[in-house]
Amino acid sequence: MSCDIRGVPCGVALSCLLLFHTAIPAPALAAQTSTASTVNPDSALAGAMARIEGAPLTLQEAINAALQGGSTAARAAAAALAAARGTQRRERGAFDPELFLTGARTKDHQPTTSPFSGADVLETKRTAGTGGARITLPFGTDIEAILDASRSESNSAFAAVNPQYDANGRILVRQPLLKGFGPGTGSEAKATKRETEAAMARYDDVILGVEALVEQVYWDLYAAERDLAVGRLIRDQAQALATQSEVRARTGLVGPNDPANARVFLAEREQAVLDREEDLDQISDRLAALIGRRPSGGLPRYHPVDDPPSSFAIEPEDSVVARALRENRELRAKERDWAAAKARTQGAAWNRFPTLNFVGTLGGRGLAGKGRTVIFGTDTLVTNMNGNFGDAWSQVNQRDFPTWSAGLEFSFPLFLREGRGEHDRLRAESDRAAEDYESARRVLEDDVRSAHRALVRAGRRFEAAQSGAQAAREQVRIGVLQYNNGRTTAFELVRLGADLASAQQRYSSALVRTAKAAASLRFLTSGTYPARATSGGNSKP
Repeated sequence: MSCDIRGVPCGVALSCLLLFHTAIPAPALAAQTSTASTVNPDSALAGAMARIEGAPLTLQEAINAALQGGSTAARAAAAALAAARGTQRRERGAFDPELFLTGARTKDHQPTTSPFSGADVLETKRTAGTGGARITLPFGTDIEAILDASRSESNSAFAAVNPQYDANGRILVRQPLLKGFGPGTGSEAKATKRETEAAMARYDDVILGVEALVEQVYWDLYAAERDLAVGRLIRDQAQALATQSEVRARTGLVGPNDPANARVFLAEREQAVLDREEDLDQISDRLAALIGRRPSGGLPRYHPVDDPPSSFAIEPEDSVVARALRENRELRAKERDWAAAKARTQGAAWNRFPTLNFVGTLGGRGLAGKGRTVIFGTDTLVTNMNGNFGDAWSQVNQRDFPTWSAGLEFSFPLFLREGRGEHDRLRAESDRAAEDYESARRVLEDDVRSAHRALVRAGRRFEAAQSGAQAAREQVRIGVLQYNNGRTTAFELVRLGADLASAQQRYSSALVRTAKAAASLRFLTSGTYPARATSGGNSKP
């Protein structure tokens, strides 16, 4: 007789059938032997599992529900990623070009007493504006292009040009040579970029973690449902044993101790069934919380449809460890955190120095307007000028009247404690990030090796669990024969029934332990190994 480790072992069904025989009086056993031998060994457990109420749910449906808004962890990771991207955008914005413009118009009436004012009440009108663009480069250079322009009018009789157009254009460059140079300016933007990469890696890791957790809880639900079905079968057979013991005691075939032992066993099985039901409901509730929805149709729990995969491709352990160290998203996030800390440390190393800036300007001036004839006493002054603001701007652009400047700005805070203290703090933060990375790497390697060993031993674990179930079945078979022949007691048969229940629980554990280890290993390698196996189209009843 063959058994499939993905389905129900033959020992389960045969043990239940053998226990069922204990409810049949001894004289009728022979008549029932031929009938019992034709019963499908898997039908008893399959029927018991089919009678458990629950909303059908496949593994992929559970994972999709968790990822499509059901998982609070996934939503929190998405929010953290959005925050990191916003921080990076803010820091990058410090290097965006900036346009600026100011303008004003003034009018002034000034009473005068001087004969050289040109009017009793000097009236001036002035329209002025400043515009330009500025940018800060990632290595600390500030560049500004500025244009000042004004138009002046006056009622003074001595105004040689009225209106008068003035223009002044210049390019200003400020280059830090110590504090603020290079990393001193661009370190925060670089660090936030690394933190965004870390947040992206953590988001991917959370998504993979949600998938792995949902899968593990799904297989826990599978095992809990199977344990409940086995528990109910054994409970039913315990009821049959108790009934038969009462009959045999009334006929004098056994003493009063046998019915008492059978009733004790029945009570234990009833409590075990209640415990299994509570476990099943709790695991179903946990799965519902993970995927963000309750079972439909008013059903009390979910019913897992898929079977645990029976086998996985096995790669060498060191190869899997190397794959995990290369692909694991959480480890990459730790490495990016470390890179961000190092970027800030590099910036602080420059910013601990005094301020020393080179400042230089290069520009030109322009003047235009409408010339007037000015009569001053016996002298007549004629200004030969007739232009507008365009003429003034042309003079600036061609640097007809050039201007330039160059110099240094220096500032030295005594003791330099602020900059040095910040550098010490960030260097310690970088050291801590490095240790966090190394710790995560070691833990990852240990977890991968542990999960890999679980996969390697999967075959032997299945064989051991199946052997235990078969041995328990054989014990029950022999016990039934001995009990019906009066060579053993109900107490011994009860003990064998308890052994059968324990063997079935161990089989359920072995059935899902490998699938859970595979899910864990898939998470640790960021979904690259092993590939998620399907049940090959098979589904549980």
